[in-house]
Amino acid sequence: VQLQASGGGLVQAGGSLRLSCAASRGTISSYVMGWFRQVPGKEREFVAINWRRDSTYYADSVKGRFTISRDNTKSTVYLQMNSLKPEDTAVYYCAADPRGGYSKQNYNYWGQGTQVTVSS
Repeated sequence: VQLQASGGGLVQAGGSLRLSCAASRGTISSYVMGWFRQVPGKEREFVAINWRRDSTYYADSVKGRFTISRDNTKSTVYLQMNSLKPEDTAVYYCAADPRGGYSKQNYNYWGQGTQVTVSS
């Protein structure tokens, strides 16, 4: 499966963005889907996960503000980000794997990343 992330941009603190991750050469219905983020000089960190049966889990830093969802008919996973903070600034990556998990090592397929910048 190939993943294409989009939807990043510049937003003021308190604002919202919705990231999309579209899959091609396959369907996401059989994959666990995750979102990660990375800032320069730091490790890529877990943000959110959507398991195959649509249950979800979030990093504490985004819980209550971000929502991950999937549309299997469109082979797309979304990350709705509300109440954005400057510390959410990062490159956001979507990932897919038949098993998935909370670590970047759990994923074999990655999108190219989309930049999110939150100004104070």
